[in-house]
Amino acid sequence: MKANDRINSQNPASESKPMKGADVVVEALIREGVDVIFAYPGGASLELHQALVKRSDRIRTILPRFEQGAGFMAHGYSRASGKAGVCMVTSGPGAANLVTCIADAFMDSIPLVAITGQVFQEYIGKAAFQETDVLDMTMPVVKHSYLVLTAEDLPRVIKEAFHIATTGRPGPVLVDIPKDVQQKVFVPDFSQEMDLPGYPPSPKASDEELMKLIQLIENSHQPVFYTGGGIISSDASDDLRSFIQLTGVPQSSTLMGLGAVDPDDELCLNWFGMHGSVAGNWAVYESDLLICAGARFDDRITGVVSKFAPDATIVHIDLDRSEHNKNKRAHLTIHSDVKYALSRAIELIKEKGFRKPDLSAWVKRLCEWKEQYPFAYEPNRHVLAQEAIQALYEETKGDAIITTGVGQHQMWAAQFYRYKNPRTYISSLGLGTMGFGYPAALGAKVAFPDRQVIDIDGDGSFTMNIQELATAKMEKIPAKCMLMNNQHLGMVMQWEDRFYDGVRGQTILSDPANIGSPDNIGGLYPDFVKIAEGFGVKGRRVIRREDLREGIREMLEHDGPYLLEVIVPYTEHVMPFIPQKCSAKEIIIK
Repeated sequence: MKANDRINSQNPASESKPMKGADVVVEALIREGVDVIFAYPGGASLELHQALVKRSDRIRTILPRFEQGAGFMAHGYSRASGKAGVCMVTSGPGAANLVTCIADAFMDSIPLVAITGQVFQEYIGKAAFQETDVLDMTMPVVKHSYLVLTAEDLPRVIKEAFHIATTGRPGPVLVDIPKDVQQKVFVPDFSQEMDLPGYPPSPKASDEELMKLIQLIENSHQPVFYTGGGIISSDASDDLRSFIQLTGVPQSSTLMGLGAVDPDDELCLNWFGMHGSVAGNWAVYESDLLICAGARFDDRITGVVSKFAPDATIVHIDLDRSEHNKNKRAHLTIHSDVKYALSRAIELIKEKGFRKPDLSAWVKRLCEWKEQYPFAYEPNRHVLAQEAIQALYEETKGDAIITTGVGQHQMWAAQFYRYKNPRTYISSLGLGTMGFGYPAALGAKVAFPDRQVIDIDGDGSFTMNIQELATAKMEKIPAKCMLMNNQHLGMVMQWEDRFYDGVRGQTILSDPANIGSPDNIGGLYPDFVKIAEGFGVKGRRVIRREDLREGIREMLEHDGPYLLEVIVPYTEHVMPFIPQKCSAKEIIIK
C-alpha cells in the first residue's frame, strides 16, 4: 500500500489492551490499508493465520496451492494496482519456495511485503525442524529485511516495511517473525515512529540540471526518449505524454514501460530491445540524444554495450544513483524521482520558453520504419500464437489486463496486444520466471474484480504453477488463461534452431512421436482441458482457425475461471530478434 493510502487506527482500544504478537501484526497490516493477503500456512506461521481468521471482516486471506503461487499473486495485485502486494508463508521450505518471488520483485522493482514465520528463537541456528536462514538467503534480493526478535517492535517494523517497499525505488521487504514473538502477549504501541535514519527521501532534480536537459533537446536533431518501469511505478505516464507532445521527442520503452504512452501516437515507437520493434531499435541506435528515464540499460535492451546508441549524448534520469553509469556511461546524470523531473521540466519550458527543434525529417524517417517493419507474421493453415493474441486484442477491444508466463508467448503478447494504459501488461521481465502468469492473473483480478484479466501463457510456463487453477475455483476468482500449446519450450527451442543446428536438448514437452503438426494431436500430452476440468475449471481446446474467435468469446463471457487451450505449431520464431552480443543494426527481421 502506498504511504499516502495508509489507514489510521480503526480500533483505538487495541492500543491499551494486551494482544498476541500475531494479532498485532494483523492490526498493523489493517492500519497500512491491506485488504488482501496471499498466504499458505504452516507450523511457524499458524499463529498469524489464526489472527487473520479473527479479522476476516477486514482482510481477505487467499490460500494458494503453492508458496510461489502466493508470491506471484501478490505480484499481480501490486503490478496492477500500484499498492504493495502482501504474501505470507511458513518457515523452512515455505520461505525457500518464496525466494524466487522475492528475487523477481527485486529485479522488476515491485513493492512487495513478504512475511515469513520462523522457528522459536531458542532454536535459530540449530538446524531445527523446518528452519532456514531466510534472512541471509534473500539478502542480495531484498530492499530491506527484518528478523523481529522483540515483539514490541512489531508495529514499527510493519510500518517501516510498507514505507520502504513503496517509496523511492520500490522493492521487496522481508519480515521474518519467530513463533515465540507471534505468541508473546503485550500491550502494543501503534504510535511508534519509524526509525530509518539512513533512508533518504526521494531525490529531486535541480532546475540547473533540467535546464541542461532542455538545452540538449533544443540543440538535437535525432533525439529519442528511452523509458522504463520507473515511469509506471512513479505514476508519471501523464507527465511523459505531456513532455513528449511539448518537445516533439519520439519515445520507445522497455517491456516494463509498456502502456506509458499510447502506441497509436505518432511519436511512439512501441518497445525496443531483443525482440522489440525495428523502428524503436534503429531510432535508439541512430539517435544523437538519448534520454533514459526510469530504466537501467539492461542487457536485453542494449545488446553489446559499446554498440548501443554509439553516437548519442546520453542523459540518465533515475532515483537510484547506483544505476548511473553502471552499464552505460551517461553524459548527464540526473538523480531524481522521474515524475518530479518530468513535471518540473514541463514547468520550466513554460516559464522560460523553449526553442522547439525541427524534428520533421527525423519523425518522417521513423514513421517510414514503423510502416515498413511492423510486428507481423505470415499466416498459414494452422492457428498461430500471434494470430490468437491479435484476435484476443480485438475481441477485448484492448481493454483487458494481460499477464503472461515467460517464453515466446510473452514476447508475442507484447507485440500483438496493444497497451494504451499503464499497469495492463504484467510479466516477469528482469528475472524471467516461468510459472508467473496465472497466479499473477489471480492477484490482478483480486485487485480489479470488474476488469477482464487474462493470462496469455505457454504450455511449459503454465505447467509450473498449474495447481493455482484450484485457487481460482475455490476462491471464486474468474481469471482466464489463453494457453498457447506448441508442446515445446519454445524460446529455448528457437535458440536451438538458430545457434545449435536444431538439436533438441530436452525442449520437447509432449510425446515426440506425436510432434509434427497440429493435425496430429491424437496422443497430445498433457490434456490441459481435462486437467482444468479436474480442478473444476471450464476448458476448451481450439485446433482450427474457424473456431478461434468463438472460443475466445466463450472464454470472455464465462463467469468463472476458464482455460482456452490453443494448439499452435512449434515451428514459429519470435521476430525481430537481436542475438546476444549484437547491435540493433544486426537485427534479424525474418
